[in-house]
Amino acid sequence: MASRNTVLLRSFAKPAITASLLCAILVVTGCSVEPAEPSAYANAIDVPPGFPEQQFPADNVPNDHRIALGRFLFYSQLLSHDSDVACASCHYQGASFSSSQAISPGTQGRLGTRNAPSLANIGYKPHFLMEGGVPTLEMQALVPIQEHSEFGMNMLDVINRFENNATVQSLSMKAYGRRFDAYVLTRAIASFERTFVSGRSRADQDQLTAAEQRGRKLFFSDRTSCSSCHGGVFYTNHGFANNGAYEQYSDQGRQRLTGKQSDAAVFAIPSLRNVSVSSPYMHDGRMETLSDVIAHYDRGGFDHPNKSPLIRPLGLTQRECDDLEAFLTSLTDQTFLYNPRFAP
Repeated sequence: MASRNTVLLRSFAKPAITASLLCAILVVTGCSVEPAEPSAYANAIDVPPGFPEQQFPADNVPNDHRIALGRFLFYSQLLSHDSDVACASCHYQGASFSSSQAISPGTQGRLGTRNAPSLANIGYKPHFLMEGGVPTLEMQALVPIQEHSEFGMNMLDVINRFENNATVQSLSMKAYGRRFDAYVLTRAIASFERTFVSGRSRADQDQLTAAEQRGRKLFFSDRTSCSSCHGGVFYTNHGFANNGAYEQYSDQGRQRLTGKQSDAAVFAIPSLRNVSVSSPYMHDGRMETLSDVIAHYDRGGFDHPNKSPLIRPLGLTQRECDDLEAFLTSLTDQTFLYNPRFAP
């Protein structure tokens, strides 16, 4: 488990954790492609204007070797049972490291129950999974590896797959001073993911059309209250809410973690950065387009005992809906979506 001691540097949807996974956290591996040379990652972590400092565990401050190894692992299918899926299979760069499918298939085509969220700015998140039950990015890497419907893999077997990979073992020694193991795997992937910083959209540069400006004003108005949940530099308050997607849910949401009835069908509030390229939407990918999402909120959603009081009928005109969609589209960061440093 990562140390709680952190250092500050200025640079650069799944079930709750089971007891067996918590045990694996105490322990913690690949396709034929070799890891890139560390020199390729010089100045890889970019912090846009107005962004806060990232916090890193004291034992996992990102450096070139750690990022290089993490990138290799992120695209490696050897982490999965049948060597058929990788982290990038569900988190595609062009979709802001989310998936274009409502539910992404895991190893052997197994389907889970939730839509893969965007990983943009994941290094700033205070908790992980839609329940918020995982406190560190290092621990989060264990979940898909051992989840049956994702990688379906035993961690010790993963590590064994790289036992004789001289390049990986060498890079592991350079990055962490030890042979490749669960400790190295989780920390290297986290180091690479912390480079996924997105904050250079047209909206950030105040380069908006008239329609986008009207949409921004509406977005931040008391009339819509959009920014109550999706405000700040990350366009999320990192909280949890029920948004009235259904009257009855098959997914327990945060209740699976807390056991509280007040957390039934409550999920982590996502960031809206790059939202125009990260469809489909909602925890289960039930909505295909941004216009579908805006129409849902304009209607006020479905009734549910835990629905946020902020979700209410808005009475928007068609032009106002179009303006809101235009503003949300302006949050797309093209430099992030096509940065070659993130590519396989």
